[in-house]
Amino acid sequence: MVNSFNDCYTLENGMKIPVLGFGTYKMGGSSDLEVLKGAIKAGYRYFDTASIYETERVLGQAIKESGIPREEFFIATKAWIDERGYREVQAAMDRSLQRLQMNYLDLYLIHQPMGDYVGAYRAMEEAYHAGKLRAIGVSNFYPARLADLCATVSVIPAVNQVELHPFFQQPDALKLMQEYGVTPEAWGPFAEGNHGIFTHPVLTAIGEKYGKSPAQVALRWNVQRGVVVIPKSVKAERMAQNFDIWDFTLSEEDMAEIAK
Repeated sequence: MVNSFNDCYTLENGMKIPVLGFGTYKMGGSSDLEVLKGAIKAGYRYFDTASIYETERVLGQAIKESGIPREEFFIATKAWIDERGYREVQAAMDRSLQRLQMNYLDLYLIHQPMGDYVGAYRAMEEAYHAGKLRAIGVSNFYPARLADLCATVSVIPAVNQVELHPFFQQPDALKLMQEYGVTPEAWGPFAEGNHGIFTHPVLTAIGEKYGKSPAQVALRWNVQRGVVVIPKSVKAERMAQNFDIWDFTLSEEDMAEIAK
């Protein structure tokens, strides 16, 4: 459920996850440090990265240089395909922590359901019980694969990070996640810029009613479906705009129109 006083959802294990975070996929530029510092300045405290993104090191540096205590951030990263397996993911977690300059992670995910992800998840469960990981989950697990995993583990994934946006809505996947108590999270909530999302006539018309952009409407639509969103932008004005979605609520009619 939404915790409106600080814009968080409550995960199944009782910990809070910010509803809106900052994605770091496909950054990889010389200005990454300044971009991330700008995101922190704009108010972002949830940052999503992954070993394959090669942004863990610069994210850790940005957080360190911010002067803001580590515990005020929510940091998620992921194990890539070649880090799958019990021992492999143990080493992968340690490498991620070292690059981030941290001694625990708020959320650790299996990036893809490939390789020995069951063995990897077992190691993640142990790290969770040891306090190295505050929550564990998966990414890109479609319904059948997620159901199979949930049937075999002792700690149900707290999060499943998948593709979710107005042009790929996945209602059946959301229903299954709700049944298992898994919080959905949208990577690429702007459809990676496809489908004309930033100028789409339906999103534009709805946005005009609230004085909001199509991008803000798309984010708000997912949030009202109970989805965590992690948009990315390298521009300060877009960072601020993406963060400014708390002063309006889409009507049922608007939600239904977007869902068509």
